[in-house]
Order: sequence, then structure tokens, then C-alpha cells
Amino acid sequence: MNEILDLRRQVLVGHLTHDRMKDVKRHITARLDWGNEQLGLDLVPRKEYAMVDPEEISITELYRLILSEKRRPVATETNQGFDLKSVLDLETLHRNILGPMGNFKISGLDLGSSELRKDIYITVHIIRIGRMGAGEKKNACNVQYRRPFGCAVLSIADLLAGDSKDDLVLKVYMCNTESDWYQIHENIIKKLNARYNLTGSNAGLAVSLQLLHGDIEQIRREYTSRFTHGVSITRKLGFSNIIMPGEMRNDLYITVERGEFEKGGKSVARNVEVTMHVVDSSGQILKDFISFGSGEPPASEYHSFVLYHNNGPRWAELLKLPIPVDKFRGAHIRCEFRHCSTKEKGEKKLFGFSFVPLMQENGRTLPDGTHELIVHKCEENANLQDSGRYLKLPFSKGISVGNNSQAVKTTKESFWITSFLCSTKLTQNGDMLDLLKWRTHPDKIAGCLSKLKEIDGSEIVKFLQDTLDTLFGILDENSQKYGSKVFDCLVHIINLLQDSKFHHFKPVMDTYIESHFAGALAYRDLIKVLKWHIDRVTEVELHDHIQEVLKAQEYIFKYIVQSRRLFSIATGGQNEEEFRCCIQELLMSVRFFLSQESKGTSALSQLQAVFLSSFPSVYSELLKLFDVREVANLVHDALGSLPTVMHGDESLQAVKLQSIGKTVESHLYTNPDSRCILLPVVLHHLHMHLQEQKDLIMCARILSNIFCLIKKNSSEKSVLEEIDVIVNSLLDILLRTILEITSRPQPSGSAMRLQFQDVTGEFVSCLLSLLRQMTDRHYQQLLDSFNTKEDLRDFLLQIFTVFRILIRPEMFPKDWTVMRLVANNVIITTVLYLSDALRKNFLNENFDYKIWDSYFFLAVIFINQLCLQLEMFTPSKKKKVLEKYGDMRVTMGCEIFSMWQNLGEHKLHFIPALIGPFLEVTLIPQPDLRNVMIPIFHDMMDWEQRRSGNFKQVEAKLIDKLDSLMSEGKGDETYRELFNSILLKKIERETWRESGVSLIATVTRLMERLLDYRDCMKMGEVDGKKIGCTVSLLNFYKTELNKEEMYIRYIHKLYDLHLKAQNFTEAAYTLLLYDELLEWSDRPLREFLTYPMQTEWQRKECLHLTIIQNFDRGKCWENGIILCRKIAEQYESYYDYRNLSKMRMMEASLYDKIMDQQRLEPEFFRVGFYGKKFPFFLRNKEFVCRGHDYERLEAFQQRMLNEFPHAIAMQHANQPDETIFQAEAQYLQIYAVTPIPENQEVLQRDGIPDNIKSFYKVNHIWRFRYDRPFHKGTKDKENEFKVEMSPLENAIEVLENKNQQLRTLISQCQTRQMQNINPLTMCLNGVIDAAVNGGVARYQELLPSTFLAILFSVNAFACFTCFSLLPYEAQSSVSLGAFDFEAFFVKEYILNHPEDGEKITRLRELMLEQAQILEFGLAVHEKVVPQDMRPLHKKLVDQFFVMKSSLGIQPSPSTSSLSSTHSASPNVTSSAPSSARASPLLSDKHKHSRENSCLSPRERPCSAIYPTPLETSQRMLFNHIGDGALPRSDSNLPGADKAVNTTPSSWSLDSGKEARNTSESGKLISPPVPPRPVQTGELMDISGDEAQEQVAQRSAYPIPGSVQGQAGNTLFSDWFIIGTLGNHGFQTIFAWDRTSTVPADIIPGMTSNAIESTKTYDFDGEDMGDVGSGLLDAPIAQLLISDTEDEEFEGFMEDEAVDEAADE
Repeated sequence: MNEILDLRRQVLVGHLTHDRMKDVKRHITARLDWGNEQLGLDLVPRKEYAMVDPEEISITELYRLILSEKRRPVATETNQGFDLKSVLDLETLHRNILGPMGNFKISGLDLGSSELRKDIYITVHIIRIGRMGAGEKKNACNVQYRRPFGCAVLSIADLLAGDSKDDLVLKVYMCNTESDWYQIHENIIKKLNARYNLTGSNAGLAVSLQLLHGDIEQIRREYTSRFTHGVSITRKLGFSNIIMPGEMRNDLYITVERGEFEKGGKSVARNVEVTMHVVDSSGQILKDFISFGSGEPPASEYHSFVLYHNNGPRWAELLKLPIPVDKFRGAHIRCEFRHCSTKEKGEKKLFGFSFVPLMQENGRTLPDGTHELIVHKCEENANLQDSGRYLKLPFSKGISVGNNSQAVKTTKESFWITSFLCSTKLTQNGDMLDLLKWRTHPDKIAGCLSKLKEIDGSEIVKFLQDTLDTLFGILDENSQKYGSKVFDCLVHIINLLQDSKFHHFKPVMDTYIESHFAGALAYRDLIKVLKWHIDRVTEVELHDHIQEVLKAQEYIFKYIVQSRRLFSIATGGQNEEEFRCCIQELLMSVRFFLSQESKGTSALSQLQAVFLSSFPSVYSELLKLFDVREVANLVHDALGSLPTVMHGDESLQAVKLQSIGKTVESHLYTNPDSRCILLPVVLHHLHMHLQEQKDLIMCARILSNIFCLIKKNSSEKSVLEEIDVIVNSLLDILLRTILEITSRPQPSGSAMRLQFQDVTGEFVSCLLSLLRQMTDRHYQQLLDSFNTKEDLRDFLLQIFTVFRILIRPEMFPKDWTVMRLVANNVIITTVLYLSDALRKNFLNENFDYKIWDSYFFLAVIFINQLCLQLEMFTPSKKKKVLEKYGDMRVTMGCEIFSMWQNLGEHKLHFIPALIGPFLEVTLIPQPDLRNVMIPIFHDMMDWEQRRSGNFKQVEAKLIDKLDSLMSEGKGDETYRELFNSILLKKIERETWRESGVSLIATVTRLMERLLDYRDCMKMGEVDGKKIGCTVSLLNFYKTELNKEEMYIRYIHKLYDLHLKAQNFTEAAYTLLLYDELLEWSDRPLREFLTYPMQTEWQRKECLHLTIIQNFDRGKCWENGIILCRKIAEQYESYYDYRNLSKMRMMEASLYDKIMDQQRLEPEFFRVGFYGKKFPFFLRNKEFVCRGHDYERLEAFQQRMLNEFPHAIAMQHANQPDETIFQAEAQYLQIYAVTPIPENQEVLQRDGIPDNIKSFYKVNHIWRFRYDRPFHKGTKDKENEFKVEMSPLENAIEVLENKNQQLRTLISQCQTRQMQNINPLTMCLNGVIDAAVNGGVARYQELLPSTFLAILFSVNAFACFTCFSLLPYEAQSSVSLGAFDFEAFFVKEYILNHPEDGEKITRLRELMLEQAQILEFGLAVHEKVVPQDMRPLHKKLVDQFFVMKSSLGIQPSPSTSSLSSTHSASPNVTSSAPSSARASPLLSDKHKHSRENSCLSPRERPCSAIYPTPLETSQRMLFNHIGDGALPRSDSNLPGADKAVNTTPSSWSLDSGKEARNTSESGKLISPPVPPRPVQTGELMDISGDEAQEQVAQRSAYPIPGSVQGQAGNTLFSDWFIIGTLGNHGFQTIFAWDRTSTVPADIIPGMTSNAIESTKTYDFDGEDMGDVGSGLLDAPIAQLLISDTEDEEFEGFMEDEAVDEAADE
């Protein structure tokens, strides 16, 4: 982005050059387009890097611009040519070769594309400069020699294929024998390892290489830094693939190959060194014309390396001699041979020489190839100073020079060199020299012209201008004799330039024609010879030659035209008519030649194709001499003479079309004057090709070029006439072509598919361009041109179909929004013109349903296009579209309404077919469009009512389409309201208003449900809201709409939701809904959803098996068994014993699973959804929900709150009032309910395993019980099933259920049916450890003191247990009048309330029974408890020991064992979280907080008492009141209750002596209790005289005399119940006299008779404020004082103060 901003600043400043500005703009637009593409934005059409207005250019040009933008590569920095030169950038570093030697210079290598495809190697030959032997002493010789050292080879292909940019280190090898040095690189490449070895372990060359594409000048510009270090360009050995004009080069390459020398009288072979000089004609050595390599300075002499003792040395060293052309003649190369001595003097002794001239006397240079030179003896350097002496000698064996005829002495010594000349000025070809010197040998002209075709093309182009001058000179000299041969040579040269190697020499010929050509009379001969050839096209023997002539016609015409111009200039325009006649005659021959028809592929058709391919290039030349209309007529006649037969040679037809395409692209066609002449013949040929559907790509290109010249809004008369011609000629065939190509399947290959899309886009843009150019007059003429209504009908159907194709989403890429908007604008404009024709011609008696249906279908899909949905656009984009085109949807919608109103009674043809399409249009969120289209539904209802007396069809179609459309995301709440209001207003005065209101209400309710369903489905995970919404919609389709198919569809959607949520049982029940609709019959059923075509029996069988599988996965095996039996009956009735056997086995497996596998009893919760913010299917409704496994109330509540994050949890169970129902909010009321099983027989029958009973307890439940507070008085009309239960009844029932639950869990654990013992652990913990489920703080305000007394009057264990199990509502709603607190402490109570005696007895039995069950359960638990849960088990055992002691039960052996094994931990703490002990004094707004817990019997504390985390000495043991108050002698009691319990009772308070078993009156009293120490804070049973003594003994203060009453009649009415609470639990309880003074040290600062408010105190007795301050959850122990008469809490005091008072 910073880069773009910087470039933008440069553009704004305006200091850039034109080329730089162009580059900057190109770079900026490329980056912008790339960014738009990455962001998914629209493609921006640009022309010359500037945005274009699509309304100012033709649509075909717009299409091409967008297409070029789409295909343009982004941010490419290098040009990739087709056959450009490549420069190999090579940098070699010398590393550790006999010490550091520095870096090689950077060099460039000019490579062609053909070379890069070959195996190319870089070879490095390393030459050592020094003594002859590497190990010689330093002073042995002062002369230095070049000696071979090593070689390295690098494959360029391997280097370029690698990704690494690091230097490549090359290994350096040396040959085993010096004689192989010349081919060491070949041995390395061929990997002939025996011939070379490594020079050393640390020797190597580091090479880096980069391939740069482009010519050398381009690379110099783009890689400037590369050329700042003295780069030298290594030119190719020979010419490049493309020879550029003006390229100057004169390089002679000499390779010193080898030599054969004699010993020269020596015993050993010589050490030969070759010295080379270039000598001129005067004998002087030319300075600095020997080059050893690129980048090396030129030298005057060359010294070869020396091979030790070798008389047949091979050097193979290459040299370049860049000798100037002027010094080439007379120069020669001289090679001197010397023996290099290894003696101390180190002499180099001359023993011979060789020479070779560079040019022969006839001007030919030394031929390329290998030359064996003669070695002349010479021992003195002085003999070589006079070159004239030895130049007369022969230089090569078998060749003599000059007049020297002396014989050459035979010698065995020879010297071989290879020469190669690369020159643009010198030639080695004698025929070329003879042609150029034709005036010196006039007799050889004919032969030279004939041999020209045999000369190499590179020789001809080197001397192109000289050769052309020679040819036209010969033509001027004698045209009669040499005219035909000169013409043939000229054709050969012209066609030679067509070769890609010499293609760049065409400008050279053009320059020659314009500037150097001087043949003013040549046009006559050229026209004559050309016409002669064309007239003989039918002669087969001349076919090849004529074909060459026709290929060269472009340049022949150029020479003709230029010659005529020169002649006109020279003569003042003489012979003009003669020239015109010649041209006319020539073109007449052409027309006759082109008009010849040939069958199939023939020589004639080939010649016609060759002529047509180059004919358009002649137009520009003819325009230099003739008027544009004349040339246009000539071309028109020539193209018009072409045969119209389309079944001939296909290649000829393609070339013919290409020629027409070039004609349209030529300057001749761009001129309006000539275009009107050429257009008819062009359209004629296009029509023929399109009719045959041939060469569509070329046709599309030609049409695009035609329309590119026609600008929008051009009102020129010529343009309007052209449009007329095009409409009459091509509109119909263009429509058919688009229909044809779009109906074809797209090709599979990516390239072919891209080409197919391009062709389609070209034709579409041509059609749109034509339609946009058409005016009212054009449309009227078009419609009037149809002779019959049938023709007009076919045209309208055709164009409507094409328009539907054009607005398909796949017609243009997604980001071509500009193109789509332009196309839509053209379409809607055309439709508005054609709709008038539709009204005039196809209404009333001429009504045609098909064409009207096509019209409406087009209009609907037009409006529904994604690119027209302006609501999805950004504000700025939407504004621009509206400014340019307006909202085309509204325009088309108004047109639909207008056309619909014109239909009259014919509307019935489109009811109900158009209901769905029109409904889809109205669902678009455009208010104006909705207001226009919704009234059509009223019209449909009215006409349907007239026809059939109802509008069931309208209703059915509306309902069917609403479901599918709204599930796609269409429609909103605003639409629902608008639909309802508009139609209700429309039908106010209709006679069928009542049924119409019913339909509108039904559809509106369906919309409401569908919108809620869609909103729910947008959520990620499956939750209850999705399922509930689906159920609601499913039931709506069944009950209100009776749409069975939609009902079944939503059954399966619900089934999928249940499966996804792993609700397998619910999924099975869901599928049963579909199963119930089917019968066991053979009625065939169609394919539906995922079901294949099958019979009803087969589908029902498939459903049964699927349902059984889901019941199995959901552990609802009993239901699966029922279905197994049903399907087994069917198998049995059909005698399908194989499947019957399988089904029986499946049934048996389900029975086994019932007995063997564990099933958890779920929790049930009542959930109320109150408030208007809930979806309609939940709004102000109540449900009973089944919880997940192990899911308790808090978890269930949290799950529901997660589903409804804005809901408020109600903290009471009261029935909400109307304000809650109508509130604009969401209220959730959740509490647990208890299922009431229907099948009591199974549950009450003995002997049935618990595994079987457990199913019937929680399945097939239709009734649930829950408790809610209510006031006595008149009957509540809202709930007639309310039942008032006493606390005793409730406690008995809950204890029974809890005992049964314990038995079941223990049994499952014993029989190993329980894989997880957590349920048993939790249940034991919940019963034994009261602190696990809550604290007393939440009950202090709500719990009446009378009920507390009732529980204590029965037994302290009831306080433990019943509080943990009683529903909270039952505790808070107990009637205070039912029981008096003191009544349970007097013996007369049972006499006054005999009905409660049996209940108290039953409660006592259940408590003892529960103790036994707990004891057995702990024993079982100990065997299976894992190690990490041992501490919890120890805690349970300790608590159970305390509980048994409080019940007065002697520890059994098992219990003693448990107790001894697991002693109580001194650090037992409450497991209930502080959040579970919410303050009852919080304000109302906090009671609705979601963090507060809901009301649940299972989740509330098991007791109002927490175990205290105190030291062992301080831990409280509660003395629960036993059965001393129960009259066991009552005759109404059962026998078992009359037995005296001999076990120690915990209720006796006598610590000094045995308690009496019976009294004198015969009443049953408590059994004896062994003495035990007094515990602080025990709650006492104070009755009669004994009470005063016991209280005196236990209390820290004496009991005043004023409270000594009779037999406890009024004793407790004047006493306080005093207890401490906090997050340590309910720790201590006292009974205290109201009339006496409360000790000041217990409640500092307070008096006993003036307790006015509830206070908290710290451990120092300081006042800490009201309880309302929120300190109930503080860690200090707080004291509770409750007045039993006033039933309200009076205050708090410290626990420590109570303990201190007790100690005193």
C-alpha cells in the first residue's frame, strides 16, 4: 500500500517521462486489480490504465477490456517472449587452486531458445603458468610455459532446475595422461572415470548462474546493476536464431587442433609450442587482433600450452580473430613451431612454420572447415620477416597459390586448424559473388539467377540491398529476356523473409522499397508476370510455383505501387488509365480465380486459400493509388466472387473467414464510406458460417470488431443504416447461435473450456451491442418485418429464451458486475419494447399461453438475479448503481403488474403456476417491489374463487413455496406483516372475505413458524430450540395444514437433529411418526427423500429396522422388543423363516441387554417459557424435559440458559402473573418434577428384578408431581389438581423413594451392572453427609419454626434426611395450624391426633430401614470404590457412625469394622458451594439473577445442617428425639410397633442412671440408655418435671423458677430455639426461656426482652451491622435466635460466645 501511495504521488507531481509514467500507471493498476481480486471486489474495466464508462464504449469493447483485465498477469516484472534471446549471467569464483587466485570476471552468454533446450555444459580448463615440471626447482629455468592443470564441468540444465541460489562448487579433475587433455571435458561429461582423477581434496570452483530473458538492450535497462562491473557479452559462435538488420559482425574463429612432427634428430619427442600471428599484406604483424576469450584484453600473438615430450600434440584451443573487413584482403595467419627445452637455459628453438591466407584472389574468404597445413622447415626467425618469400609457397597440402609451380617436398609433418567465419560483410559463396558482379560477366546472368535459390538464406539477407539492386538492375537491362527469372528470384527472396529466422529483415525490405528502390518501369513487368501466373492456376504442373508467387503478393504489390509512384513522379502521371486497366484486368483474373469451385481438398482450393490469406495486406497499397470507394468496390467484388458452397474444403472456408476478418480489421473498413460498401458482403459470409455453425471463434471475433466501430448513441445516418443491415441480416441467426452454443456441454479441458467461454461471451456482447444500438424505429421495423404471427411468436420465444440464458449466474464471472449491469439494462429496455408487441398480438382470441409464460418466467428470474440485489451492496456502490440504472427490479416488477392486469380472464391459465415465482419476487426486501407485487395474490384469489368457488389451489401453492423459499433465507418479519396488512385491506369488500382472512391468517402463521425455524437453524450446535422449533412446524403441517409430504419431510429433519444430538430414543420415536402412516401392503411408493422406489411393505420394514436400531442405541430395549414382535409377525405370515430367525435373535439380544446392562434413571424438569421474546412455539408455554445422564438441576438450568442467553431465571415456583406473560423479555422457570408411573402393577409385584422395574419408573409417564406454594381458601381455578400434604406424609413418601433408589443402585453395583459407581457414591453421600447438597442459610427465612419442631419431635435423623429430600415448596408452604410446636412434646398429642401415630411409626421404620440399607451399601461401596475416592468413602463411614449413634443403634460388627478401619477425619469440610447457600434477605432483583440456584428437591441440601469443620473435640453430635413420645400401648398401632426397642435410645437425656422402661400408667417409655458425656449445644426434649432437671444439668445457666410449668404444657411456648449458622453450617442449637434474661455475655449489647433486629457480630463481640449487608456467607460462625411463637428470626450472635457460655 505504501508503494502504491508513493507511486501515486509521483503521478500527481507530473515530473515523470512519458515512458516512466506509463510504467508507473501500469504498475499501480496491476496492484489495485490484484488487491480487488484478493478482497473479492468487482473487476474494474480500464483502457490505457484509466477507468472507462461502460456507457461510452461499445459492449463488445467493454467485454474485451474486462477479459484482458481478467487474463492480465499481475505484477510481472520480466517480459516472456516467444523466441527472445536469453543471457546467461555467469560468475565463477576461483577457490583454493594452488592458493587464492582472485575472481573471474562476470560474463554474459547470448543463448537462443533452441540452445536452452539442449544439453549445455560450462567447461573450465585451468592452465598452469610456470616451469615445465611442477616439481622443478625455482632456479632451474626462468622461462614460463603454459601447462595443462585441471578441468571442471557444469551442466546448465541441472543448475537451472535447482531451487538453491547458493554458489555451486565444482570439482576440478586432471587427466591421467597429458595426451588426453584435449578431450578431458568430454570424458568428465561421459563419466569415463578411468581417464581422469581429482586434483586435490580442497580444489574447487564456486559458480553462480542466473537466466535472464529478453534481448540485450532490454536486459541492460532492467538489470542496470549487473552491467556496472565490467560485464562482457560472449556472443554466440555463429549467428543467432534471429539475425537483426544492421548487426555488424566480422569474426573469424580459429581452432588450433593438432600437429604431427618429427623428432628432428632427438632421442625423445619434442615439447612443441605454437605461436600464432596475424600478418597483413605488407608483412607487418597486426596488433591486438587475437582474442583468447570474452573479457580478456586482445593480444598480438598467441602461445599454445606445451605437452611434455609429445610429437603429436592435440591442443583444441579456440581463438577469435576480430579482423576488420578492410584488413581482411591480403592478410594471412602464420603459426610458428618451437621446441621448448627443459635445460637450465630454457630455450625455445624455432623448427618450422605454417601459414594460411584469409581471402582468395577472387574475393572468397577462407572456407569454413578443417585445414591441413604444410609445416615448412625454418630455423631462423629472420627468414619469416619477409612474408613475400613464403607466401608463394603452398600453404595446404594439395593447393598451390599463384604462378608458383614448384613441387612441394613431401613431409610427414602437418598442422591442422579449423576455421569458421561469422561475418555480415564477407562471403564464402562464389555464386553470390558472381551475381553481385553480374556486369563483369554478362554471359553468366542467367546461370547466376538460377543459382540464387541454392544460396543459403543468411548469405542473401546479409547482402539484401545489394541483391535487390542487382535483380532490378538486370530487369531494367533486359526485361524481355530476364523478366520472368528476375520475378522468380524476387519471389524467392520475399518468401525467404517469411521464415522466422529472417522475419526481422522485413523492415529492411520495407526501407529499401521506400528509400532505395528505383525501378520506375518495373510495375509493368511485375503486373504482367503476376497476371500470367494467376491465369494459369488450373495448370497442375505450375501449382507449386504459383503458390510461391501468391504467398509473395503483398510485397509484389508494394513493388508495383512504388514503381508506379516513381513513374508518376518522373513523368507527371502519364499512362494512368493504362495502369488502371492493368490493375482492373489483374483483379478480374483474381475474381475469376476465386470464383472457381473445387470439390473437396484440391490444388485449386489450396491456391485460393494462399491468395486469401495475404490478399487483405494489399488493401493499404491500393489505397496509395486509388480512392477509398474504388478500393472498397474492388475488394467487394473480389470477396463477393467467392463461392457460397459451404460443403467444400473446410480449410478454405476457414481461410476465407480469416480473410474477411482481416478485411474488417483493416484501415479500409474503418472508413465509413468504404464500410457501407463492404458490410453487406461481410455479413453475407458471416451468415453462411453461422448458419452452418462453423468457425464460430472467428465469426465471434469478426462480429466483435464490427460492433467495436459502432459507438453508443451514435446518431449518424450511416450508423443507423448499418444497424438496419445488421438487424435484417444477423439478429435472427445470432440468437440461434447463442442458443446452440449454450446448449452444448462444456469441454473437459481447461484450455478448451476457456475458449468456449470466450466465444460465448463474444457472441453475447455482440447481441447486447446490437440491441443497445437499436432505436424505436429499428424495433418497429423489426416487428413489422414478420409476415405472420407465427414468425413473431417464434422470434419472441427465441429472444426470451436467450435473455434467460444471459442472466444465468455462470454467464459471466462473479466479479464482472459492470458487465452484468450493462447486460441487464439492455435486456429490460428490450423487454419493454417487446411487451407492447405481446399485448397487441397475443391477447384475447390470439392468446398464446407459451409466450406469456415465457415472458413472466423471464421477468421473475430477472428480478431475482443476485447482481441486482442492491441491499447486498456497499452504500457507495448502491448509490452509483441507482444513479446510473435505477432499481431495475422495481421497473420490471411494475411491468409484470401491468402485463398481469392486461390478461383479464386469461389469468386463470397462470393459477397456480405463477404463485411460486411471484411469491419469490415479493420476498425480495424491496418495499416498492413488494407493494407492487403482493396485490397480485389478491387478484389470483379472486379469479380462483370465481372459477371454483374457493382458492384451495392458491393456498396449497403458497404453503408449498413458502417452505422452500424461506428455508433458502428469503423473507423477513417485515414481509410477514406487509403481506398480512396488504391482503387484508384488499379483501375487505370481497364476498369471500371470511375464507380469505382464514387463508391469510394460516399463511401468516406459517411464515412466523418458518422464520423462527430458519433463525434456529442458523445456530451451530443442535439444541432444544432447534428441536422444539422443528416439532412445532411439523405439528403445524399435520394438524392445521394437513400437508402429509411436508409433515414427513420435517419428520426426517427432526430425526436428523436427534441423531446429531445423539438422542437415539427420541430419534426412534420421531421415525415412528412416519411408520404409523404406512401399512403392511404392496402398494408401490415413489422415490422420496433418501428412500428408493419400493413397496409400502418394504419401506415399513426398513423403518422398523432403523427404529429398532435407534431404540437399541438409546437403551430403550423394551420398545425395541415390541417392534421386533410386530415385524416378526409379518415374517411369520410370509413364512420368511430366515428373517424371522434373525428377528427373534435380535429380540433375545434386547432381553439380555435389559438384564445385563445398566441404565441410569433420568431427572425430569418442568420448564416454563414466559414472555414475548421467546419464539412463538415456546412463548408462555410449559414443558416437562428429561435430563441427560448425570444431569442435575443446576446443569440443566445452565444448559437452558446457554440456549437462551438473554433469559432471566425465576427463583420461585409460583404461577407467573399476567405481567410476566406480556413482558418484552424472556423468563425461565425451572424446577424438578417427579414422574408418576402408570404401570404400578409391575412396580409393586415382588420378584421382578430392579433392572426391569427401572424402565417403568421413568418411561411411558404421563403424569408428574411437583410442589408449589398456595394459600388455603377458595379453590384455585388455574389448578384443580392441587393437593395439600402434611410434612409427615411427604417425608414418608420421599424416604420410601430414596430407600428404593438405594436398593437399586446397590443391587446394580453388586451384580456388576454398573460400570461407573458414581451414582451410588453420590446417593450415599447425599443421604449420609447432609452438607453435600446445601446449607441452612437458604431456609432460615423460608422454613417455619413449627415444621422444624415437627421434624425434631420425630427424630433428629428426620431433620437430617427429610430436609434433604423434601421439596422446597412443601417446606415453605406447610400450614402452621396443622401442628403445634409443643404438641409433639406432650403425651396427649397422640391421643388428640391418633391419625398421625401410624405415620410417625412408619417414618421411624423407614429411618431404621434406611440405616440398614446404608450400612450394607457402604460395605458394597468399599469393595468397588477406586483408590482416588477412598477419602470420600472414609468420610461417609464416619458420618454414618455418627448417624447410627444419633439413632440409638448399637454399632454392628460390620459398622464397627467400618468405623475402626476408617476413622473420622478431623478436617471434614462442606462440599456445598457457597453459591448454593444464597441469602433469603437479598433484594428481588438479585433473586432473578441467573447465578442463583433454582428450586429442586434433588439439588437442594439434604439437610438444614452442615457438618462443622472443627476439631474433634468441638464436633457436634446431634441427639435426635426418639420414640419416647409414642404410645406403644395404643391398640391402633400394628404389632411390630408395640415391641419395645431394646437398643439404646438417643433421645434419653438422663446421664446419671438407667431410664425406666415403663411408667406406672403403663405407657411405653424410652429404653435404657448408657451414660454418655454431655455435648455442648444439644437440643433437648423437655417434658414435665424431668425437663427442669435435665435443662439445669445441661445448661450453663440455671432455669428461673418462673418457667417451671406443668408437664411441659406451656414450656416451649416461652422458649427460644437458638442456633448458629454460616458457611460452617448449622452448628449448635439451644432452648432458652423467653421470660428469662438472655446472658449479656452470649449476646453482647442486647436484652432478652428487647430483641429488635437481626445483627451479626465478630469474635470480639463488636457489632457488624444488619444481616442484609450480605455477610451471611462470611467465614465466621453466626448465631440464630428464633422465637417459636412469633415465627421470625430475631438476631445473630457469635458461635464463640455460645461455646464460652457453655464452658462456664
